[in-house]
Amino acid sequence: MMTAADFDYVSAFVRDMAAIVLEPRREYLVESRMQTLARRENLPTVGALVAKLRDGPNHGLHRKVVDAMTTSETSFFRDLPQFDALRKTILPELLTRHAQEQQLNFWCGAASTGQEPYSVLLLLADDFPELLKWDLKFVATDLCGELIARARAGRYNQLEVNRGLPATMLGRHFTRQGAEWELKAELRGRVDFRELNLAQNWPSLPSLDLVFLRNVLVYFDGETQRAILAKVRRLLRPGGYLLLGETETALNVDDAFERVALANTACYRVRAA
Repeated sequence: MMTAADFDYVSAFVRDMAAIVLEPRREYLVESRMQTLARRENLPTVGALVAKLRDGPNHGLHRKVVDAMTTSETSFFRDLPQFDALRKTILPELLTRHAQEQQLNFWCGAASTGQEPYSVLLLLADDFPELLKWDLKFVATDLCGELIARARAGRYNQLEVNRGLPATMLGRHFTRQGAEWELKAELRGRVDFRELNLAQNWPSLPSLDLVFLRNVLVYFDGETQRAILAKVRRLLRPGGYLLLGETETALNVDDAFERVALANTACYRVRAA
């Protein structure tokens, strides 16, 4: 069983490393993930794992602990009303606004195993195929390198493709590889997957037209949320959109953003000067 002292140490460590807030009510989740990591590291108990963590610099183990505490819940076309808004409102508007230069930049900031950015690409392929002929840059990032490697591979088991992916899209855009389904290379290769810690310095990103930061701000404290949204605001091109999770908001966090109500959902834009 994880002691209160070990939980406090891990919470402080993860907060220092990644600005992720582990509240006391999440003790069971933290203990469960630490137990799994301890088994992988051939350590007998969570206490032994924390003791090794306390011993000193061990960047490999440190990174594994942070990765273990990162929530990777995802699925294809998660929060379907937002994808409906993309199809009916946001993408048609961006298509019209940028028709002359035919150039768009997208960023998914919490890509996990890739279902979110690939869902956007699948929507483009089926509903806006002309956009795939544009100069379309799509960056997808995540804190966890292991998740990024999985996303880059674009392979999913049957349970994963059953979660939200329409059968018609599966048949059209994936090929069977043993017990898994692999997204075809012409779509898979369009996403530039990178590791990125949202709470630390960001690498160079292009000016953006569409940003997905869904279901990730909730894990940060208010100061970190404000810092992240300020960076996003500086990257968004005029008329660009920010999509957050259903339980998240930019209001009262960064007043430079305005909420844009759409059918059954909402997104955010930088207020006009």
